[in-house]
Amino acid sequence: MNHLPQAWGRPRDDVYGAYDHSYLQSSHPQQHTQSPIVTGTSVLAVKFKDGVVIAADNLASYGSLARFTDVKRLRPFNSTTVIGVGGDVSDMQYLDRMLNSLDISENYGSSGHALNAKNLHTYLSKVMYKRRSDVNPLWNAILVAGLDGDDKPFLSSVDLLGTTFSSPTLATGFGAHLAQPLLRRLVEDEDKVELVTREAAVEAVKEAMKVLFYRDARSLDKYSLAVVTKAGGVELKENEQLEKQSWAFAETIRGYGTQTV
Repeated sequence: MNHLPQAWGRPRDDVYGAYDHSYLQSSHPQQHTQSPIVTGTSVLAVKFKDGVVIAADNLASYGSLARFTDVKRLRPFNSTTVIGVGGDVSDMQYLDRMLNSLDISENYGSSGHALNAKNLHTYLSKVMYKRRSDVNPLWNAILVAGLDGDDKPFLSSVDLLGTTFSSPTLATGFGAHLAQPLLRRLVEDEDKVELVTREAAVEAVKEAMKVLFYRDARSLDKYSLAVVTKAGGVELKENEQLEKQSWAFAETIRGYGTQTV
């Protein structure tokens, strides 16, 4: 009897004959992801005078099921950049491995130059556009937050088509509809960035995360928040909890459920 591990679970060759591997060959065309299954929702970010604040909750939803509640979707890259990823979690993990490999090659390089946030955003935009051109896109929306080559605040996005966009406030997913109006109250345009303090930016992001938890069925009250500045580098907190929640507003909602008007 063959006790080798590679034979476990297979019929014995001396009894049933050699295994026919042709059954494993497929003549079907190569298939790509058509609809992501496990996904993360919104990523929010806002510039302030000394840097950028970025946040994302820790939930990965399996369809409409809040399945994984400890998935970190913010990734620091060196001391000047944080990347926030929404969308398909498996594609996010692929990007994470790619960025980890890039980080290692940059740290062991002899050029003496480090990639800043603007460089990394350009790199990711080319990666996303290449995959889109192969008709095999990475189903993600990415925010790149940090400092550019002049140590000024940088914030830009790239989506699964390789489309890029820059603004003093950005949000992906449901946050693009609910959080952006709230963040734009604080920073209307680039000229107002110099007037925004770190404390005001952090508070605005926290308030927007709370509104998303109220309104977005794919969100969670546990989230990660990062602040990128020249003085402090990347300050990442991965298990923040929403505070001062109040569901009193639900009593005034009309239109569904058993209600007495």
